[in-house]
This record gives sequence, structure tokens and C-alpha cells, in this order.
Amino acid sequence: MKRIFKVILGLVFIGLLGFWAFKKYNFDATTAIGQKIDELNGVDVYYNGRVTHVSGRNTASDGYNLGLKYQCVEFVKRYYFEHLNHKMPDSYGHAKDFYSSGIKDGGKNDRRNLTQYKNPSVFKPQNDDLLVYSGTAFNKYGHVAIVSKVSENEIEIIQQNPGPFANSREIYALTKTGDKWKVNNDRIVGWLRKE
Repeated sequence: MKRIFKVILGLVFIGLLGFWAFKKYNFDATTAIGQKIDELNGVDVYYNGRVTHVSGRNTASDGYNLGLKYQCVEFVKRYYFEHLNHKMPDSYGHAKDFYSSGIKDGGKNDRRNLTQYKNPSVFKPQNDDLLVYSGTAFNKYGHVAIVSKVSENEIEIIQQNPGPFANSREIYALTKTGDKWKVNNDRIVGWLRKE
């Protein structure tokens, strides 16, 4: 029994050590932090290395807070600012804070000055929608991305800071059951839209 306990304790220790190393170091030596890796409608996506890496704050020329370089929030806010000419009344907060659970489907999110939709929703996602993901045990802050393409049965998203080896683009199945559209990813709580 003691041997099994020691093995389990050792595995837990190795797992925690690996998790710490993954969050602390950039293991992709082929891409430099701050290097352009993608773009959508003229707005660049930059590489950030490990998810928790921060390179300071990015602000627009008028002082508007775009977010921490090169985090996911910084990309979506910069995209909305540069491509859609949109400033959010509340320019701070973690990714998961962009979605407000008390707002009805299709209601106004006053903190972001955007219309908010639940996943699933009677409203289908559209290009330029801001997708919001819940937090996880490995990333309590959540995640945000931009919808870059929509078809009848899938969406493509573009994202910044998905992790050192993840892609800047992902595709999710899109299904309609009854009158509701669902992006098939359980972490996606909803999307926001500039009307």
C-alpha cells in the first residue's frame, strides 16, 4: 500500500512540475514572442509563447486600453478598435468577463456596448463576432476569439495566445436543433456582436 501511495505521489509531483514548466517557459524556439503569425482584415495576430506570458500593456494612440500584449483579449479588442471602429466602455477584464450571464439572448451587454448571444442561441454566429470561452483548471481567465468564417455547419475562428503549439485558427461544428444554433465546444458560453 505504501508503494502505491509513493507512486501516486510521484506521478502527481511530475505532473505539477510539468504544468509549472509549461506555464513558465516558451518551448517553441522557432517563433519569437511578438512575431506576426496571422491576420484578419488587416489586423495582425502575434505569437505569445506560453499562455501566461505578458509583454506589457498595449494602448491606442488616444490612450484607449487594448490589453496586455499579446494576450487573447488584446487581439479581440484591437480587432474591434481597428477594424470595426469600436471602443468598449469597460476596457478591462479577463477573457471570460466579456460574457455576462445575466443578459438574455440577444440583449445588450452595456460593459462592452455589444449585443450578446448565448450558446446555443436563436441567432446564428456571424463574421466578426467575438466568441467567449469559460475558464478551465489550466486557464482560469477564459479565452476570446473572433469568428472569421461561417457556413451552414461550421465556423472558423482566429485567436491570439492559444498556447505555444496551438494554431491561430480553429474550426468548430455548428449545428441547429429546433430554432437554436450551437457552436459545438462546451467551453464557448456565447458571442458578442457590434450591431
